[in-house]
Amino acid sequence: MQIYIIRHGETDWNTKRLLQGATDIPLNQNGIEVAKLTSAALKEVPFDIIYTSPLQRAVQTAEIMRGDREIPVILDDRLKEISFGPYEGLCCSREGYSIPDPEFVNFFTDPAHYTPPEGGESIAELCVRTTDFLTELIRNPDMQDKTVLLSGHGAVVKGLLSSLTITDMKDFWKGGVHKNCGVSMIEVKNGEARLLQENVIYYDENRSTNYFE
Repeated sequence: MQIYIIRHGETDWNTKRLLQGATDIPLNQNGIEVAKLTSAALKEVPFDIIYTSPLQRAVQTAEIMRGDREIPVILDDRLKEISFGPYEGLCCSREGYSIPDPEFVNFFTDPAHYTPPEGGESIAELCVRTTDFLTELIRNPDMQDKTVLLSGHGAVVKGLLSSLTITDMKDFWKGGVHKNCGVSMIEVKNGEARLLQENVIYYDENRSTNYFE
């Protein structure tokens, strides 16, 4: 099994450094264009099925990646971005920072000690649901000879990879937030998963910046 994992294309909230989380924000024009460039770069990959977060920025990216392939695109809530509860829509950049809890920066700088706001989701909870999804996929006997694409979000992608790349929650962001349409690839043989590439982009790097979300 080959599993490709892509972060969604750029949104206007990305460019404004606003926390998106579970808020349903669409791709902007640049996001659509870099998704198309990524799709063209991977046009020869024989995807059999695509799983995506139900949020439209991920669904749009999944549909663009599908192209003219006659394959299913399946929505799964376990691929939805981590929820920031009442902090969604607030600015998390150094300039214009508007999140009322000064300890919220732990989400980026000290994830082992991040405490979500009321109504939000912890990183540990995110890792449980994303690992559950990936484990279920890897163990599915009907998928062993398939090439699969997962379309998700910044924290979701790191959650999916966490069981393969980290042993301590403090290292959750090891390697940084993936770029928009950054592609990672996992190879599964005999039930064992191995990370082959992480956060590779197929367009001019000047068109993307590492965003928190």
